[in-house]
Amino acid sequence: MKQFKNKQLESKRSLQFHIWLNLIFFVVCTALLLWIFQIAFLQNFYEKMRTHTIQETAHEMSDSFRKTDATDSDELNKLMQKYDSFALDNDFSYIVVDSQIAYLIHSNDDNVIDTTFSPKVRSIMARNASLKNGYYETSQPGPMTGSEAVLICTSLYDSSDRVIGYLMISSIITPVNSTIHILKQNTYIIIAILVIITLILSVFISQSIANPIVKITKSADKLAKGEYNIKFEGGRFSETRKLAKSLTYASSEISKLDELQRDLIANVSHDLRTPLTMIKAYAEMIRDLSGPVKEKREAHLGVIIKETDRLASLVSDMLDLSKLEKGKQTLNISTFDINSKLVDIVERYKGLSGAGGYTINFTADTPVYVKCDVVKIEQVIYNLLNNAINYTGEDKQVYIEQILEEKYVKIIITDSGNGIDEENIHQIFDKYYRCEKTKREVIGSGLGLSIVRAVLQKHNFPFGVQSKLGVGTSFWFKISRDSETICPDNS
Repeated sequence: MKQFKNKQLESKRSLQFHIWLNLIFFVVCTALLLWIFQIAFLQNFYEKMRTHTIQETAHEMSDSFRKTDATDSDELNKLMQKYDSFALDNDFSYIVVDSQIAYLIHSNDDNVIDTTFSPKVRSIMARNASLKNGYYETSQPGPMTGSEAVLICTSLYDSSDRVIGYLMISSIITPVNSTIHILKQNTYIIIAILVIITLILSVFISQSIANPIVKITKSADKLAKGEYNIKFEGGRFSETRKLAKSLTYASSEISKLDELQRDLIANVSHDLRTPLTMIKAYAEMIRDLSGPVKEKREAHLGVIIKETDRLASLVSDMLDLSKLEKGKQTLNISTFDINSKLVDIVERYKGLSGAGGYTINFTADTPVYVKCDVVKIEQVIYNLLNNAINYTGEDKQVYIEQILEEKYVKIIITDSGNGIDEENIHQIFDKYYRCEKTKREVIGSGLGLSIVRAVLQKHNFPFGVQSKLGVGTSFWFKISRDSETICPDNS
């Protein structure tokens, strides 16, 4: 029962239902407007429009009379012809009387004059004072049909604005009951046709709009369950096609992110498990075997300390990278001589290079001051040097170049290893990406190049990598020069 109610509620909330409901509402409003304007108020509209037309015509007839000499029979005949034309076009009768209520001209319908105007003429003319200010209107039953008639009177003026006569117009307002009946039947037919068309259109439109959304929703449900190889279909509307394209792209990116997450967990698990296993194994050896023997105990403790340092380095790199990517680390910009800094770093690596047989070749340009976060840039140089040592060739040669440019100082660190395939070089700065063919047995967190990228992006410094198979790989980045500070060596 509850499921049935939920389905009913969902159907009422569906897009198809709302489209159908809105179209039905539109039809109801249309039908209501048709009924109001075509049936309910048609008689009133007709009467008002009819009266307004006669009033406007009376104005025009009065203006024509002002321009006519009433004492000239020829001009009066011309005026009568013009008035007859007005009467014929607008379906009314008229008379023109002088101030003594003597007929001057009138319509050709004598019966209308006798039955319509004569009984009213004297009573209306007695009110001639009011006629000077406008119209006098009255409604009365028509003489022949009993229909409502409108009687309009207005004063007539000569060129000196003296009242010399009166114009009376009578028009029958024909009842529109039969017309209303016909319109009512037509309205019902129109409403029925509209309802049928609306039902058909609502089904077609709702399916056209809702079906792509339903498909997108089903695909999104699959995406939520971990099916990433989905192509969303958007139908024929540009909006739904754009939505489908965006979701397809999002699905692809989520798939990459999910794969990266799995790789990250696998790599972190591997990197954590190895030193933890070593720490546990050597701790057990100290407990069981080398505890009393000082030399063995110190050797085993040295391994534990080394592996602990390795764990601390891994965790520290992960935290640093996380903070950099989230933008939580701020830069402490300072000015320093990059040439002196590189010399100092190379000196620090002499111990490692001497023990491992590596040679670090430093080619320096003239001393120059740069502006950046010195600690972060040191970290970049260390990571790139460590990477070069890891991947250099059997000759164990590593090269550092400092090149002075107009706005930057370019640092290049090169190894003599096997190089990187062109198809893989774009992944080199990804977390935990390693080229297994050239990887040396050197301890590292696998996050060094990712940290390099994050730091340089934080500084908005250009950087990149160039590699050639069988020759080696060169990592480069640029640091902004401090144009305001002159190095003493250059002065």
